[in-house]
Order: sequence, then C-alpha cells, then structure tokens
Amino acid sequence: MEFTMDVFQQFDKKWALLTAGTAEDFNMMTISWGGLGTIWGKPVATTYVRTSRYTHEYMDKNAYFTISFFPEEYRKVLGVLGAKSGRNMDKMHDSGLKAKKIAVDDASGAETVTFEEAELTLVCRKLYMQRMDPENILDEGSKAFYKNAEPHDEYIGEVVAILRK
Repeated sequence: MEFTMDVFQQFDKKWALLTAGTAEDFNMMTISWGGLGTIWGKPVATTYVRTSRYTHEYMDKNAYFTISFFPEEYRKVLGVLGAKSGRNMDKMHDSGLKAKKIAVDDASGAETVTFEEAELTLVCRKLYMQRMDPENILDEGSKAFYKNAEPHDEYIGEVVAILRK
C-alpha cells in the first residue's frame, strides 16, 4: 500500500496520537500541533504538550516517544483520546486500539509503544525540551491560546525509525 502524507493536513486536520512510556506503563493523547524537519543534522519531529496533561509526565520520564498516524475511520477514537485524560479512564481499554511494543535499537534496552491500527509511526528519541513562554509569542492572535491556560512544553525528538503498516 502506498502511503503519502501532507504533513500540514495530517497534524492539523487528521491529528496524530502521541504516546510515551513502556508496554507496561504508557499514556497517549491526540495531538494536532507538530512538525517535521531537521536540526543538528538529524531528522526530527516536534510536538507540544500542555504541562497539565497526563501524557506530559510520561514525556518527561521517558527517552522515547511515538507519533502515530491513523486511517480516517479512527478519527472518533482520536477525538475521545484527545478529550479524556488517562488519569480518569483506561484509555487503552476504552479506545479499542491494540498496543504494540517497540524495542528501540540502542544499548539502553529502551522500549516504547505504537498501535497495530496505525498506518505510520514515527519513533522518536528525545533531544530537546523547552517550556514555551507566552511573552515570546509575536503574533497577538496566538497569545490567546494562553490567556487562561497552562503553557505547552515543546519536545523535539530525533526520528530513529519510521514504521509503516
């Protein structure tokens, strides 16, 4: 199956699932903010997570994360996973998705998680994290995202593997 992707539409309109943790203990959340590019001579994926999100804890304590893209028929599931917290529900059980362990090919023995239903997964090794400071936002309209809300942390991860269904 040929897979092509307009990355701008994929993140903004179709969404993705950000997952961090191990097969025994992980959390995931739907994201619509992200990007792909290069930095420090490495292919990278960037994502943003509010400090209040449960997944934020997993992003901070794990060296790897995944960004998984799904066929359109999973949009409703992604909607629920973005609106509900893993603190308050069993996202895995309620989503119907099947978790798939990924053994990361490095000396640490690290692992991370994707899902059997994903059509494309980016496996990322965390390179950088920084809290976004609303004072540094130059566009006045974009400052509204932080009027009464927690800041986002920006995570940049080296794409160490791309898994296709």
